[in-house]
Parts: sequence; structure tokens; C-alpha cells
Amino acid sequence: MAKTQQIKPQFRHIDGLAVRYAESAPRDVDALLLSPWPESVYAFDQMWSQLAEDTHLVAIDLPGFGRSERRDAMMSPHAMGDFVVRVADEFELEQPHMVGPDVGTGTALFAAANHPGRMRSLVVGSGASSVPITLEGPLRDWVLSPSVDEYRAVDGRVIVNAALGTIQDYDLPGKIREDYLSSYEGDRFVESMSYARAYPEDLPVLRDLLGSLATPVEIIAGRDDRAVPTANAEFLHDRLPHSKLDIIDAAHFTWEEAPTTYADLVTSWWTGGYQKP
Repeated sequence: MAKTQQIKPQFRHIDGLAVRYAESAPRDVDALLLSPWPESVYAFDQMWSQLAEDTHLVAIDLPGFGRSERRDAMMSPHAMGDFVVRVADEFELEQPHMVGPDVGTGTALFAAANHPGRMRSLVVGSGASSVPITLEGPLRDWVLSPSVDEYRAVDGRVIVNAALGTIQDYDLPGKIREDYLSSYEGDRFVESMSYARAYPEDLPVLRDLLGSLATPVEIIAGRDDRAVPTANAEFLHDRLPHSKLDIIDAAHFTWEEAPTTYADLVTSWWTGGYQKP
């Protein structure tokens, strides 16, 4: 898929926070896209044109991620779930689809569980969801280490650069790579870790909500994900009453590594798949 680089980020104040977003042309159907970690709205760059053909897109950097302003009280999946509903209200998205890969997984699921009927459907995956927590590599340490002090001594650009080095079969354009790096420089990365470090408290709560979730959910996971094993996707699929699971040939960054496959799954879901999971 061609690198479109058509995303043009802007800022809007929502609930007192400066939130960075990108928006496509109006269409009859809306979708709210939540950028993954440690990336930004540019994570959807390769898919933007295809997703925007028939759908009005609003992509945001969640508070504390990308270039959006942070509020400590919001740095957990359950709190962020309430915030993204306010975002949908702000952009007058009546009943949008929501795409929340990676850290967006918990946010999207809490939003749908705590605001029934507000979202038309969800697309999630590549995010921690199983109980007990099933993560590997540095991500497991970021979530479960007793302290984050060792990370405070390291510029966030260094940590993010190492994470981006695991992206397979795709060379990030320089502009996008720099956006990711600068979004988490200094202490911004370690501060963003507080969201993931809320998993031990929030994921058991989410687990108990999954069985009553009426919103249809598409789960996309990378077969070779070395950070978030596919057990997380299977955990969701086994418990959600209306879900579809697609495990694709990719590692963790499925949206960057297999954008054509990812976009095809999403557009197929939006054009009717969500009505019969």
C-alpha cells in the first residue's frame, strides 16, 4: 500500500486538554481511530486513503500519547474509555465505529462496556487484555516492574527508537519516525507508562464486563507478536458474545507491517461484517 502521508494533524481542546487529531472528508459513516503506543496518528498513514474512501475518519492521540496533553487521572484504560466518548461527542460522531489497536484496546472496550450503544462497532487487538497478564519482552517489564525509576534516566527517544526497530517489513518515513520519537522525548515516554501500569488493576474489571458487551468487536492480532502474544486476542474472542478474530501474518505493529490486510479487514467489517460476527 502506498505511503499516503495525507494526515494533517491539528489540535482541539477537549475537556480542558489539547488533543491532537486528524480528520478526513465528511461521509455518511463515522469512525474514531485511537493511535497506538509509542506512535501517533501517523500510525494510520498507510491505510488512511483506503479507510477514508467511504468513512469519515477522526484519529486522535490519546491524552498522554503522541502529542496530546496528559492528565494523570486519565492514564488508565477505564478512565480513557470515558474520555473517548467525550471526544465522539465533541466531533458530533453520532454512533461511530472505533478502531483501537494496542493501548486503544482497553480504552475501546471500556468505552463500549460503560456506554452501551454509543459505538457502532470496535476493532481492537495487539493490546494487553488477558488475565493473568500475558505479555513478553520489554512491554512486560514496563507494566510489571516495581518501579519506573530506571526508565526516568533514559531519554524517551532511545526507548521508542528501540521499539520501532522491531517493526518488520516496513521502513518508516523519516517524517513519521521523527514524529514518534519527538512525541515521547524527555520524560514523556515514562509518563505514558502509567497507562499500561494500570493494567493489573483494570484488566480484571474489564474481564468481568466482556460477557455482557453487546457491541460487535473485530479482533486483529499478529501471529508473530513478541510483545502481546495472541493469547490476549483469543482471551477476548472466547469471552465476547459478538466477536470475530483474525490472526494475520505480522508481528506486533500489524497496522504498519500489514496495512493492506489490516485495512481490508477493517473496511469489510465496516461494510457489513460487524452485523454478523
